[in-house]
Amino acid sequence: MDDVETRELRYFVAVAEELHFSRAAQRLGIAQPPLSRAIRLLERRMGVTLLERTSRAVHLTPPGEVLLTEARSALDAVEAAIRRTRKAARTTPHLTLALKPGGDAGLLRTILDRYAASPGAVPVDLAFRVGERAAMVRDGRADLALLHRPQNDLTGLDSDALHTEGQVVLLPKGHRLAERATVSMADLHGEPMPRWPEARPGVTGHPVADSNQLLHLIQLGRLISVVPESVGEYLPPGLISRPVLDADPATLVLAWSQTSTSREVAAFVRAVVTA
Repeated sequence: MDDVETRELRYFVAVAEELHFSRAAQRLGIAQPPLSRAIRLLERRMGVTLLERTSRAVHLTPPGEVLLTEARSALDAVEAAIRRTRKAARTTPHLTLALKPGGDAGLLRTILDRYAASPGAVPVDLAFRVGERAAMVRDGRADLALLHRPQNDLTGLDSDALHTEGQVVLLPKGHRLAERATVSMADLHGEPMPRWPEARPGVTGHPVADSNQLLHLIQLGRLISVVPESVGEYLPPGLISRPVLDADPATLVLAWSQTSTSREVAAFVRAVVTA
């Protein structure tokens, strides 16, 4: 089989995500007939049917579902390789650290000071994000990230633990558990929980995009949330926190790409983790 081009993978991903050739063509900025021909050619070259087409709908076949997952990963890897290559060519190297506001367990200043004191330290840019920190490292937009285990999906990343703490549940005042000094995970069964964009596969819940949205929904009584105890120290009016005695500990980790060859990244990890 001839090599598949990244252009063909982009075409297929657009159709597979839109499940509509006209919308996919518009998204790609091309006409529909060339897109349809390209997908048929890709199917012939691979020897499989990727899409089931009817007069009313387009559906992914099982091979198509596999290719969608693999194509996304392949395209992300290509984009990451390009970003890292361009970054390596810069005459003035620097690092980008992605983190969630308030998600550093109070360690950010110490982390930056430790690295700044190491030989050959380069400038560190901070990228404050909630929902895409791990993705930023995977695709090369960030060199490192502060994430939480087990809450975040660390697929494709290496990591070292920096700090482990217990977890608390955030509740609105007047909640049925508000009078309890502590709670258990069983007490929280059936309560509406959030789902972050970077949650591990299989985690369900109400989608939330940022911390402000989460806190507002909790204040309204729409959600509760289990978070690291350091997050529960600074709450707006109307919210309370209670320790969850049997919740898995939350571990703050420093994460970087498994494929990273950056000397600066390696130096940052050594300075921060081994200090």
